[in-house]
Amino acid sequence: MPVTGGTRGAGSRANPRNTMSRQFTMVLGAALLVNSTQGYSACTTTNRFAWFQSCNLTHIPPVPEDTQKFVLSLNYILEVNATSFPLLEKLTVLELGTQLTRRLTVRKDAFRNLPNLRFLDLGGNNMLLLDPDAFTGLYRLTSLLLYYNSLDGSILENDYFRDLVSLELVDLSGNSITHLKPNPLFYYLHSFSILSLKLNRIGTVCEGDLHSFQNKNIQFLDLSDNQMYPSVNMDWDKCGNPFRNIKFEILLMSSNGFDVDKTKRFCKAIKGTTFMHLNLTHHTMGPGFGHKNLKDPDMETFIGLAESELKFLDISQGSIFSLNPYVFAKLTQLETLIITNNKVNQIQMDAFYGLTSLYTLNLAENLLGEIHDYTFNGLPNVTNIELEKNHIGIIQEGAFKHLTKLNNLNLRDNALKTVALFGKIPFIEYMLLGENKVTELHLKVINASFIDISGNRLKDLGILYDLLSSNATFIKYIIMKHNDLSRCYKQLPMQNNQLEYLDLGSNVLELVWSSGQCLDVFTALSMLQVLHLDNNYLRVLPEDIFFGLTSLTRLNLSSNSLTYVPRNIVPDNLRTLDLSKNQLISPDPDLFTFLSQLDITNNRFVCECSLSRLIVWLNHTNVTLTGSRNDISCIFPSTMTEVPLHMIITDDCDEENLEHLIFSLFVFTSVTLMLLMASVIIYTRFRGYAFLLYRNIVSIIINDQKQEVDDGCGHKYDAYLCYSSKDFEWVQNAFLKNLDLQYCENNRFNVCFEERDFIPGEDHIINIRDAIWNSRKTICIVTKHFLRDGWCVEAFNFAQSRYYTELKDVLIVVVVGALSPYQLVKFRPIRSFVQRRQYLRWPEDLQDIDWFLNRLSKKILKEHLVEKKISSLSKDTNTLELQNIATIS
Repeated sequence: MPVTGGTRGAGSRANPRNTMSRQFTMVLGAALLVNSTQGYSACTTTNRFAWFQSCNLTHIPPVPEDTQKFVLSLNYILEVNATSFPLLEKLTVLELGTQLTRRLTVRKDAFRNLPNLRFLDLGGNNMLLLDPDAFTGLYRLTSLLLYYNSLDGSILENDYFRDLVSLELVDLSGNSITHLKPNPLFYYLHSFSILSLKLNRIGTVCEGDLHSFQNKNIQFLDLSDNQMYPSVNMDWDKCGNPFRNIKFEILLMSSNGFDVDKTKRFCKAIKGTTFMHLNLTHHTMGPGFGHKNLKDPDMETFIGLAESELKFLDISQGSIFSLNPYVFAKLTQLETLIITNNKVNQIQMDAFYGLTSLYTLNLAENLLGEIHDYTFNGLPNVTNIELEKNHIGIIQEGAFKHLTKLNNLNLRDNALKTVALFGKIPFIEYMLLGENKVTELHLKVINASFIDISGNRLKDLGILYDLLSSNATFIKYIIMKHNDLSRCYKQLPMQNNQLEYLDLGSNVLELVWSSGQCLDVFTALSMLQVLHLDNNYLRVLPEDIFFGLTSLTRLNLSSNSLTYVPRNIVPDNLRTLDLSKNQLISPDPDLFTFLSQLDITNNRFVCECSLSRLIVWLNHTNVTLTGSRNDISCIFPSTMTEVPLHMIITDDCDEENLEHLIFSLFVFTSVTLMLLMASVIIYTRFRGYAFLLYRNIVSIIINDQKQEVDDGCGHKYDAYLCYSSKDFEWVQNAFLKNLDLQYCENNRFNVCFEERDFIPGEDHIINIRDAIWNSRKTICIVTKHFLRDGWCVEAFNFAQSRYYTELKDVLIVVVVGALSPYQLVKFRPIRSFVQRRQYLRWPEDLQDIDWFLNRLSKKILKEHLVEKKISSLSKDTNTLELQNIATIS
């Protein structure tokens, strides 16, 4: 009668390929299935491997006769019968699992043409219909996977496996099996040793149910996730020992609701059964934190395992809060004890009493806050203690002093702030202190060869000196990454040592070396082979920083800010160099010629001709370039941003022509700069002489001679010079002697000024008015005295009145002395003029006087009409003139 699927479908369970139900069976199955699927194309046959997964097939496709592995999972095949497969004598592996039809029927003699089949996967089909003769002829089959097929107990009770004389492994996890009574034919399956029944509905297994397994050595039996022995009132004495006369290597009973009472009764029931490995994970033992409704294991809980020769006990994933005294006292042969992921907060005195053979103790991921000097009493042979991910902040002195064989101590991810006790540990090879809160490290004497203090709060690089000065003959590996090493106060000189591996990544060594501290940190590390300095904000490598690293073969400088690496700074013995994620612009390829591996990805390369040597080297080197070549790209110029270097053509970058061009540009630029500077200096110091020379040359060229000034308007004077009487002496030397014809016959202008040309006895206002109207131009010499002289201001107003009347540029203003524009506009009479018209300023440098007088002469001679757009201003000026006259009167 065929086995049919029940109402419980695969949809009510997790995906069979994502569960841990096959944690042991799948290891063996995977080894038999395929070594690797890489390099195989879908829906084809390659190298005797037929890969037809997810090909939408409804029937078995034809394959070559020499096919060895055939994968047909995730298709739509509904039935396999005697004619489905051609004769495939070399086929050893067949996968028919997880058909998308969610149903698969296997008829009589379905695999008769596969005489050498060793691995058959029919799992994950949700509903599998098996003919009683479905496996006929499979004499060499060793592994049969029937997981998640809604099979019931009849698959083991009936004789489906009668021809499977070589069968070693059966996976029936995730089915609907409720009782366990294997067919007597299992007596004759002498190789059978692995059975997975995880995630079924097996409630009870009593003595006699596994009668056909007696006198067998079962390597692996998985009864996890079955909720076994659910009844509180179960008669354990009547049920007896379900494993009598059966010897196990690994027995998995996890996720079956084992509390302290059930565990105690189960262990008592199986007393005398031999097994080496017992898994009781995901139990319900212990009250957890803050609860008292459930009990912690006590000295009676595991007493029934005293004669089991147990070597490995796993009671992780529970709520154990306290490890009580003598709780494992009878497990004298136990070698490994796993108590991870519980709520252990207290370890009572003598909790580990009797564990004289224990080598490994794993207490990771609990709630331990302190370790006492009695905590690990009773563990004379322990070599490995795992205390990772607790809350340990205090360790009492002497807590490890009796552990004479301790080799590995893992205290990672706790709350330790200071470490000073480990010098009293007799021997330890691996000391793991990462991810704590350590700020001080006092390890004067320690025998460890591997020290991990990463992820702490260390700031002083001098700690490295202390470690290697006191323990030079032992330490070979030090990991100090992810700290805050930013200063260095060394107390002891570093001695020659045996250090081979040093990781200083993710610190702030830039601050240490830029301040000149500890530049000899690597000098004594002659045996060092691997050095990590990544993520240290390094901008410049100090000179000779790697001096003494005569054995260094691998150097990591990635994720820094290096723009340049000198050739002579890297040891010649280096073979692997990581310079990725820096800011290298144009590195010298000679730096990399002696390497075997190089990573220069994600830098800031400037793709100009100066980079051509590196580009050529990259395209011809034998050095192995790690990382993607597409990440070795340009950052500048913008037209070549993110262009990979290996795609750039350097034919236009001829190095000889480039050198000549660079030299020519240098010479041209230098000469141009020198000439420009010389011109500026000559002009600054000799511009007066240059102007005189210029004027003489112009006079010679255009035959310039002294001309009579005649404007055709019958003006008596060329210019009226208006100034304060207090400035007469200076005006006479500066203006009259250089402009007035009567002072020097070489001058060309007839200048009118008060001291000589005003009519004595005449009204002063009339003299000023006549001087202005009888002169072609009026020149006002504005000084501090001018602005305070009422007659000067009056003369300025008359001149400006004429300026607005004739609409001619007849007024010239010359400002003398340190008068700022602000001081000029403060005086209302001249404000409108200086804000709207250009005025002259007497030069401060004597060599500019000739140039100034020449310019003034041109303004006297030049006639310039003014646009008629200032009528309103003329009215304002006339008003000011009348006001000033009234004031003077």
